[in-house]
Amino acid sequence: MADDYGYATEAVPATSVSAEYIDKTFKSTAIDLVSATLGGEVLGFSDQWFADAANLINPLPPVRKPGKMVYTGAWYDGWETRRHNTEPFDWVVIRLGVSSGTVEGIEVDTAYFNGNHAPAISVEGCFSQNNEEVLSWKGGRGGWETILGLQECGPSQRFGWKLENPTNKQYTHVRLNMYPDGGIARFRLFGHAVPVFPEDTNAIIDLAAAQNGGVAVSCSDEHFGTKDNLILPGRGKDMGDGWETARSRGKGHIDWTIIKLGAPAYIQNFLVDTAHFRGNYPQRVELQAIEWKGDGELGPDAEGWVKVAEPIKTGPDAEHPADSLVKDKVFTHVKLIIVPDGGVKRVRVFAKRAV
Repeated sequence: MADDYGYATEAVPATSVSAEYIDKTFKSTAIDLVSATLGGEVLGFSDQWFADAANLINPLPPVRKPGKMVYTGAWYDGWETRRHNTEPFDWVVIRLGVSSGTVEGIEVDTAYFNGNHAPAISVEGCFSQNNEEVLSWKGGRGGWETILGLQECGPSQRFGWKLENPTNKQYTHVRLNMYPDGGIARFRLFGHAVPVFPEDTNAIIDLAAAQNGGVAVSCSDEHFGTKDNLILPGRGKDMGDGWETARSRGKGHIDWTIIKLGAPAYIQNFLVDTAHFRGNYPQRVELQAIEWKGDGELGPDAEGWVKVAEPIKTGPDAEHPADSLVKDKVFTHVKLIIVPDGGVKRVRVFAKRAV
């Protein structure tokens, strides 16, 4: 099939993941390395006549607006190129939102593209500190290496692939190739940040941050906002980019999120931010931590969780600092507990690496 398009990619072993299992497969172990909210950036593209390539890395699900027309034609929430491409494929180059990362899986969503969807895709990567050089390769071979070989797509659905051998190689840029043209709504690159830590092991850094290798691995509820937002940079733009749970109705209710730190650490202090949550912030938050060496998934009731901060009475739209009660013990995970429910924008875990 690759030969049909005139550009050969390596046949990297990968397993197809059905739409209903994509989130479950990747979101407890990996982050989206190209998400715009993480700092991912579209650097260049072959064409975006009908719809902007930047839409690909929007963390929100695609939407449809039937009947809405713009200068170029029907409005689409995604990336769409002209018809009749004379090159093997259209392409978009994206700079990861982290220093570099390793890749575990890929999602391509063609939501609402039907009749104008991408028939096939491939994904390539490179490690470079020179954006201009990477862009100079355009649609050529350049220094690109295959991450995911040619895969067929179809109309208006999510497609996922899990690499049978997740990459050990670090990448800074990826190129999404769309054969030969058409439309894609969203692109996700699931993997792990490879942070550049300070040489000084006494340096205090936020080890919950996604850029520093943190991963939000599980939570009790994310009805209005995903747990993954808790570890993003900055304070966000509105309530939509925080973690928010459904309203509880029973007594004694709590909600929780477990975050795996980017490295085993001696925790020094915390910051819990309720930015933009003005009428739906929690009554209070609690923080626990654990050094987890067990196999399998770490649960909220596992033996070994330790109280690491005094309960914090929270208020609207504010940052709430807290000192660590345990600074001489190594921890690998932190559990944020909100009482009884509500929304939190970010959580920071400032710590020294245990090396």
